[in-house]
Amino acid sequence: MVGRLREAILDGTVRPDHTLPASRRLAAELGVSRGVVVRAYEQLAGEGYLESRGSAGTRVAVRSDGRGMASEGIQAASGREQSPTIDLTPGRPSGAPFRDSDWRAAWRKAVAEPVEVELPAALGTPNLRAAVAEHLAASRGLSVSADDVVITAGTSDALQLIVTALRGQTDRPRVLMEDPGYPTARRVLSAAGAAVETLPVADDGLEAAQLAAVAPRPDAILVTPSHQYPLGGRMPVKERLALLAWAEANRVVILEDDYDSEFRHRRMPLPALASLPSAADVVLVGTFSKSLSPWLRCGYLVVRGASGQRLKNARLDLGTPVPGVLQSALANYIAGGGLARHIARARRQYAHRRELLLDRLGGRADVQLAALDGGLHAVLRLQSNIPAERLAKEALALGVRVVTLASYFAERTPENGLVIGYGAPTDLQLARALDIIAGILDRMASDSG
Repeated sequence: MVGRLREAILDGTVRPDHTLPASRRLAAELGVSRGVVVRAYEQLAGEGYLESRGSAGTRVAVRSDGRGMASEGIQAASGREQSPTIDLTPGRPSGAPFRDSDWRAAWRKAVAEPVEVELPAALGTPNLRAAVAEHLAASRGLSVSADDVVITAGTSDALQLIVTALRGQTDRPRVLMEDPGYPTARRVLSAAGAAVETLPVADDGLEAAQLAAVAPRPDAILVTPSHQYPLGGRMPVKERLALLAWAEANRVVILEDDYDSEFRHRRMPLPALASLPSAADVVLVGTFSKSLSPWLRCGYLVVRGASGQRLKNARLDLGTPVPGVLQSALANYIAGGGLARHIARARRQYAHRRELLLDRLGGRADVQLAALDGGLHAVLRLQSNIPAERLAKEALALGVRVVTLASYFAERTPENGLVIGYGAPTDLQLARALDIIAGILDRMASDSG
């Protein structure tokens, strides 16, 4: 069904001014289940062919030549159509939730509630804390109570709060990070007053044996065990247990950045560090930025033990930066099953885009693809005769923004490659961008040969 409808759009049989039949009606006409039609509409919307407008129906979003409708009538001074830059910056998810009827219903319910005259609860509204705890139980197998959850204004706020709590114990806490790692985390931790140090990691992340040589001991260590950022590997269970043992013996707080664990394409996610049996102090840092959107600026911490109480005390002193109405809307969305349904739809979209990457670039001898087991990005390792900086510059000149792998390295010698985010662009945009990148690779290989 998907293939036939896609062909009908591209050959002009179904045009941009056409509204498609409702899913129930089309299913009845075709003699198939409604779920088949819904999944077809969702896939074609993810590819950029269709646009869902809620009660207004589902409409075709591209012309028969494959171009988006918005490009019609926009002319450059040279007389050619101007295409917006296709942004493949990593960390940007699909914007689908904001076209989601569940999301709109959650907001309508939130704004219909009486406006409070008090500030929102410092640790987060009870409804959202309970909803997050239930979501983590279902998605990550975490046995969490609402009392273990602290609502934050995203990962940056969470890291600042963590440093504030650590500074109650020492004036300049030492925080160990992976290298390569998340550049924003390095900047935020430093700005908050931490002394940030790095430890080189392999594709699958930290190897616990390295920690024996770390002296003096850090106050905390920030890791991405479920999907190392940016290299994409996952820390084996043996290494996770060894890390927990080291942290317990040395009284080091583990900061587990669980930024995109919902999206696995080939294998089930390994258990979170916070779920493993250990007396180590583990703080799980979660965010809605990858599952929904960074626009929300909302996330959460799962805290326990002495470090958890210090974090709660710091949040109680500072108050919450997250608006109450946003917390109410998110609580409604999660409790009503909207988030789970969105994640299931998004997982299908991202899996399809992963296949596009493999189809366009996977067979090339001059590119090594990595980090494709899950998440919203891929790593393209390049041969030495194809400088990543030059490739990124040429791609931008042709309307494609990419990020170099070198920008994630702090002290180690950087690798030559790109980090490609495939969450936000449509399938059509991604295919066009990958074709442009492939063309540049062909040209650069020819020039160097």
